[in-house]
This record gives sequence, C-alpha cells and structure tokens, in this order.
Amino acid sequence: MKRIILVLISLLMNTGILLAQETPIDVFPTVPYDRFIIYQTLVVFWIGIIGLIIIIKMKLKEIERIQSLGIDKEDKDTPLLD
Repeated sequence: MKRIILVLISLLMNTGILLAQETPIDVFPTVPYDRFIIYQTLVVFWIGIIGLIIIIKMKLKEIERIQSLGIDKEDKDTPLLD
C-alpha cells in the first residue's frame, strides 16, 4: 500500500513540475529533411525487426519438422566406421 501511495505522490509531483515549466522544449527536429531521416530510420528498424521475427519463425518450423521426422534420433542398426 505504501508503494502505491509513493508512486501516486511521485506522479503528482512530476506533473506539477512539468506544468510549472514556462518554455516548451523542442524534442523533434523542425527541419523537414531531419524528420525524413528519422522516419526513414524508423522504417528500416521496424522492417529489420519484422524480418528477424519471420526468420526465427521459419527456423522454429524447420526444427519442429525435423523433430517430427525423427531424423535427429540415432538408429541402433546403423553401421559405424571404425
């Protein structure tokens, strides 16, 4: 219960500090070229993340397929090279 109260108090204090600021802080570039570069970088980043998820999914399906075939299990009657 004490943690919840402390979290609520800290949130109220933070909002009070934010409301007390008089000058807004620019956090996003105002030049269109810089905004384009940021958006382009975000697109490449998310395409990469989605690509990695697809590759991991394909590898998991391949592992499941190999396990269902039983290829990874050793056969006792297989001749060995000595």
